[in-house]
Amino acid sequence: MLAADRHPAYRLAAVMLGDRSAAEDAVQEASIKAWRKLRQLRGDAHSLRAWFLSIVANECRMARRTRWFSVIKLAELPAQAPEGRESSSDLHRALMRLAPDERLPLVLHFYLDLPLDEVARTLRVSPSAAKSRIYRAAKRLRADLTMEEVF
Repeated sequence: MLAADRHPAYRLAAVMLGDRSAAEDAVQEASIKAWRKLRQLRGDAHSLRAWFLSIVANECRMARRTRWFSVIKLAELPAQAPEGRESSSDLHRALMRLAPDERLPLVLHFYLDLPLDEVARTLRVSPSAAKSRIYRAAKRLRADLTMEEVF
């Protein structure tokens, strides 16, 4: 049941934490927590993915708070297409410069390809609030990328 959501969960954790092994640990911990609290899940099967991804996001936040060191290296994300490698690396650097709370809605919507209502459930906000967060974060990302092109 949760196995199908492990890959998107790992991708989310890798972007949030910027470290492969920390991402694997976070997804593992989130899987254990989700398994223990499966009875508390309200809703249908569509809610399961959003519920699990919100547990992963919370686990990543806790991992960032409790780590005594700061992560410097960028997450090693799978390349979407080899021809866009240079521009995707610029995008990745700009994405990693966003605050984690700004980065999360973008990753959920554009990288994990979740629909807006699922992003909202994962973030535990209304769909309009999720849309607003995505818009604001994309605007900051766009400004950062434009600034990078100038220099």
